[in-house]
Amino acid sequence: MNRKVIGYFEGTDPVWLTSLIARGHDTLPVSNGYDGHGKNVRLFSAKDKVHAIIGYLHKVVAPPEWGTGTEDILQSCFTYGIPVLLAVPDELHRDARELLGKVAEKVRLVDPRDMLKALSQALA
Repeated sequence: MNRKVIGYFEGTDPVWLTSLIARGHDTLPVSNGYDGHGKNVRLFSAKDKVHAIIGYLHKVVAPPEWGTGTEDILQSCFTYGIPVLLAVPDELHRDARELLGKVAEKVRLVDPRDMLKALSQALA
């Protein structure tokens, strides 16, 4: 198996992370720039060799008064072609797309029950 590095935001389901490790992947805690959980996702470069990022929607949506948006938080992922999979229950996908605007086209919204399957597809 070809080991992949999967970045994850704080609060990511530990069962997902355990499953990734058991399947031979590596995990890397990442920060949205505000929570200090791990490496700031804004500072990623090609040398980091991160293959995908997973986490919940709320980790990439900042309050408007902070003056930063989801596009800003995830820009390095978009620049370096790192897939971003955000956990959002199926019934909230339309609301999430509306909230994200143009960024919704650059990320993949995934029902939490389907995250590991969707991630496997994104890594293939």
